[in-house]
Amino acid sequence: MPEPSAVTRTVILTVDDDPGVSRAVARDLRRRYGADHRVVRAESGETALEALRELKLRGDQVAVLLADYRMPQMNGIEFLEQALDVFPAARRVLLTAYADTGAAIDAINVVDLDHYLLKPWDPPEEKLYPVLDELLESWRHADHRTVATTKVVGHRWSARCSEVREFLARNQVPYRWYSSDEPEGRRLLAAAGADALRLPLVITPDGTTLVEPRDQDLAARVGLATTPAADFYDLIVIGGGPAGLGAAVYGASEGLRTVLVERSATGGQAGQSSRIENYLGFPDGVSGSQLTDRARRQATRFGAEILTAREVTALEVTGAARSVRFSDGSAIAAHSVLLATGVSYRQLDAPGVADFTGRGVYYGSALTEAAACQDHDVYVVGGANSAGQAAVYLSRSARSVTLLVRGASLAASMSHYLVRQVEDAPNITVRSGTVVESAHGTDHLEGITLRDTRTDRTERVDAQWLFVFIGAAPLTDWLDGTVARDARGFILAGPDLSPDGTPPTGWELDRPPYHLETAVPGVFVAGDARAESAKRVASAVGEGAMAVMLVHRYLEQS
Repeated sequence: MPEPSAVTRTVILTVDDDPGVSRAVARDLRRRYGADHRVVRAESGETALEALRELKLRGDQVAVLLADYRMPQMNGIEFLEQALDVFPAARRVLLTAYADTGAAIDAINVVDLDHYLLKPWDPPEEKLYPVLDELLESWRHADHRTVATTKVVGHRWSARCSEVREFLARNQVPYRWYSSDEPEGRRLLAAAGADALRLPLVITPDGTTLVEPRDQDLAARVGLATTPAADFYDLIVIGGGPAGLGAAVYGASEGLRTVLVERSATGGQAGQSSRIENYLGFPDGVSGSQLTDRARRQATRFGAEILTAREVTALEVTGAARSVRFSDGSAIAAHSVLLATGVSYRQLDAPGVADFTGRGVYYGSALTEAAACQDHDVYVVGGANSAGQAAVYLSRSARSVTLLVRGASLAASMSHYLVRQVEDAPNITVRSGTVVESAHGTDHLEGITLRDTRTDRTERVDAQWLFVFIGAAPLTDWLDGTVARDARGFILAGPDLSPDGTPPTGWELDRPPYHLETAVPGVFVAGDARAESAKRVASAVGEGAMAVMLVHRYLEQS
């Protein structure tokens, strides 16, 4: 089996069942090509195929396969035929005795043989190296080299496969998608010894295979931090949206030992936005992913620690410490905590919709699916900015985009600049007073029934793509009984905790709560999770920065 190498080199693989011949071939190959190529040798077709599969999983490239014709169990031609399924671009050489030249010639038609060599090949300078030089040169000119990247093999209409792709994309992890129905996808499944019944299959750049991975396992394998470096911090930020990232930047830059904990991917809802055009300082607009990436890099440059795929399940107060407990039972503590958990899109409550989530029905922009919408008819549900941004973005490649709005018009809930863009797009149609009544299909979404709320008339339309933006709910259920929330679950802070001027229940300090401070001293809230917040990217970033200022004030007085 090939050994890991710090520097990836193109592989030349040789297989011969005679140990003496195998060593001799490898020796001559290494003498000439060892500086620029890794020579791997095997003594049977089966072990050679096993080595090729491992090389494939690791993302290595095989330039030349040199196989002896006469091998038991699997002869050289049979080996090369199977090796083609793993590395179809590798150049193929058969090593034969004079009596086997007829078989070698036949192999030119069977496996598209590039060359056959007669034994003995001495001297190699005349009989071996000129042949290999020419084959390597032709392989190099074909440029089959690839950049090491994560590979994802899955089914087009698998909800979990869609989630994994979205997770990698939103965390800025480069990956390539392979359908399990296509030849390369089947090759990767075979190389990993997996089947199409358990998907997705994820292959990391170092060749590690993950079958149906959890987000936390996937994050750890693709280089995202999931384990805290310390047990105690000055500030724990829960949530990686604009408010959380803003707090991480300002907290770390001002010397606070800061850790940000995110359950999925940094950016929050803003990170899923295809285009933010009214954010200060970006006159040409900026995508949510670009803004998120810059903020994340800025936070880490200042020394903030960012944990991904960690779900927080409890907030505990022990004396002056504020502890955050994870779903696996572990915990970290700090002097202060900022709740920047944001909101999640509300689920569309209509028969059949839940059955097709991730299989034609998507919450949020799901930008990884946008390319597949090319020349298709797309439906977007919602009348606020997120829906408008998605409709404009999807209209660039989709045949048509229909925006389904419950209200009478877009003006009541969408920014003026977006309303104009929607109106100016020739392939966007707005259907006001319209709701989704039900969804239909077999293994994926195939149609939806629409209802006109004014006439109650229903209409069934063909649809494979439905993107939903129908308001948001705060992600705060896990805080029940710890901090005060309003009837909708948004966190109360500052003056909202005591509208009549009396301290909130359980408040023991001789000062009122600071502006963004919750009913628990030292625990602050910023962004969309706060009751009566502005629900804008700029205000969320501002609140994150303001929260850090208040954290400093709290720490000074503690």
